[in-house]
Amino acid sequence: MAGRIILQNGGETYRVEDTMARIAAAYGIEDPQCFVMPTGIIFAISGASQATRLFRINERNINLGKVALVNDISRRITSGTLQPVEALASLKELEKHSREYPAMLKVLAAAVASGCFLIMFQGSWSDFFPVFVTGGLGFLFFLFVHSIVQIKFFAEFLTALLIGTTAVLFVKLGLGHNLDQIIIGSVMPLVPGLHITNAVRDLMAGHLVSGLSKGAEAFLTAFAIGSGIATILSIFY
Repeated sequence: MAGRIILQNGGETYRVEDTMARIAAAYGIEDPQCFVMPTGIIFAISGASQATRLFRINERNINLGKVALVNDISRRITSGTLQPVEALASLKELEKHSREYPAMLKVLAAAVASGCFLIMFQGSWSDFFPVFVTGGLGFLFFLFVHSIVQIKFFAEFLTALLIGTTAVLFVKLGLGHNLDQIIIGSVMPLVPGLHITNAVRDLMAGHLVSGLSKGAEAFLTAFAIGSGIATILSIFY
């Protein structure tokens, strides 16, 4: 359960395997065997009959708060201050609650982040408001589409179309000036930074299957964003 929560909420493959091995060792299980992929976990106890378990991972999200809480539970287990029954109850309680920020707070954060990225990329303060609106509106639209259609690529592509269209309209109306920087700042909340980081970290740790699959997922996201923006630019320019 600890490994599943970490994997479902954006944790790296090596972290899942390390956490499960440490918990097993803390409770007296010698030589545990753990194999983790982005879509599943296989765990076995050497020398024990009928001790191999397979967990299918159907949904993945980004909630690093849950990953941090599982790490805290794991440390308490390895220090000997948490018994198995208490640990299981804590993990069940953690899994039951979403522990996510409200949707509108996410949208507000995306809007502010978009404006900050604009300034970081040496954009003009006069474009801050267009980027703030475009980035927030785009992320709100992404959350809405993704709640209806679970295909992330489709939701990201449609969001890129909306962001590109909104940015072009701001420039056409004279409310925005630098179209390139407005678009770049607005799409940054959609950029798969965590997936790229995890892919590189897993590849460096020797987890080739997980690293390549996460890298492919990040590439598809980048391709969806680029395709959506390219489509809008080809229409208006």
